[in-house]
Amino acid sequence: MPRGPQRPGVPEDPSARVIPRRNVRALCARLRREGKRIVFTNGCFDILHAGHAQYLRRAAALGDVLLVGLNGDASVRRLKGKGRPVQRAADRAYLLASLSCVSYVTIFSEDTPARLIREVVPHVLVKGGDWKGKEIVGSDIVRAHGGVVRTIRFLAGRSTTAILSRAKGVRS
Repeated sequence: MPRGPQRPGVPEDPSARVIPRRNVRALCARLRREGKRIVFTNGCFDILHAGHAQYLRRAAALGDVLLVGLNGDASVRRLKGKGRPVQRAADRAYLLASLSCVSYVTIFSEDTPARLIREVVPHVLVKGGDWKGKEIVGSDIVRAHGGVVRTIRFLAGRSTTAILSRAKGVRS
């Protein structure tokens, strides 16, 4: 969709930062040529909440560009079960791209981001603190290329599962 000139003070359409999967490799190659440090994380981000926002801000601080790999709808359903995702992938991607700390979002259909990480080859791979001590998917790829893997502690008491659980108990 063509975009006209932006009015002063009006941010660009976040859709411009949702990158088709087929364009990710070329985007990352360009960013590397520009000397940018690429940070990558991934997840379902089904109901965006304060914990997600804090996590993404902290991840973005580890480099110049934050690329978020977003699980597609079928992937979320396989991982989280019936009734998920609550929001479709296009809406989740738009919300993520609306955050100033997120540079780009791309949707992947696999259950893990391993193939996507091979395409991105980020300088920094970030996962939530619940992965501490576990083998983080793609960590071998990142380390083999001289990159680093970081875990970021979650904001206590914030999770999509907890929000959905509370919502089930609310009567209108």
